[in-house]
Amino acid sequence: MSDTPNSAAPPPSGAAPRPPFPVVRLVYSLGYGLIAWFVLHVIFMLAVVQFVMIAVNGRVHEEIRSFCSALLQYEWELVAFITFVRDEQPFPVGPFPKHA
Repeated sequence: MSDTPNSAAPPPSGAAPRPPFPVVRLVYSLGYGLIAWFVLHVIFMLAVVQFVMIAVNGRVHEEIRSFCSALLQYEWELVAFITFVRDEQPFPVGPFPKHA
């Protein structure tokens, strides 16, 4: 009987229908956000270990450097999925990135 501003009116006949809200992607993004938070802390801890290794040996530990490179790529993939930059799901659904 009364027209309220919150009533759902059908879209005009010429307008394209609005896509549904991506609930599944939201759930994946929340999970990947927790993983990204954890991975970021691991990267910071490995940076401290790398500084200690440089202080002790005077050179960069190549295996830690290579692993950090792969973790940084993985972190980018996580954030890119969360922010809709890419649609491919990162590890554990997709493959783990190879280091450069």
